[in-house]
Amino acid sequence: MIAGQSITAERQEMVDFTDPYYYASIITLTKSDSKYADAKGVADLAGVTCTSQLNTIWYDNCLPQIKDANILPAQESAPAMLVALEADKCDIVVTDQPTGLAACVAYPDFKLLDFADSDDPFEVSDEDINIGISLQKGNTELKDAINGVLEKMTADDYEEMMNEAIAVQPLSDAE
Repeated sequence: MIAGQSITAERQEMVDFTDPYYYASIITLTKSDSKYADAKGVADLAGVTCTSQLNTIWYDNCLPQIKDANILPAQESAPAMLVALEADKCDIVVTDQPTGLAACVAYPDFKLLDFADSDDPFEVSDEDINIGISLQKGNTELKDAINGVLEKMTADDYEEMMNEAIAVQPLSDAE
């Protein structure tokens, strides 16, 4: 399966993973006219009404880091999460950078906030953000073949591949 799937110990009990092909930056989306639009770090989000996607580190790990947050139930999908923001059901959503970049194309009134290089980022582990391809347990031949391709790719190759994927992501169908 090729999806934004973090390589976690729990998931490795069920499937094998390739080497990471991407490290997902955690970002926040809000509306451009939101009182949170100028937030510089997680502390600036205190008291926010927020949500994110079900069964993700964004929902399970990041949202609880926001002081006094009103955390709404998790959304079933990225499009549902974005619709909640667009419909003013929440002030922010937390997601990964590729989803956020695509959302800003589909929803021009959204603003992407990236705290990664700030003094106040979301605290995540490498396990939270390393993205790999999951394979049927024991399929070492396929795993080795994919890893052989991944090891030849450069950081620029990964970025170009991700930008192409963002450009064709069907988030605009979420409306």
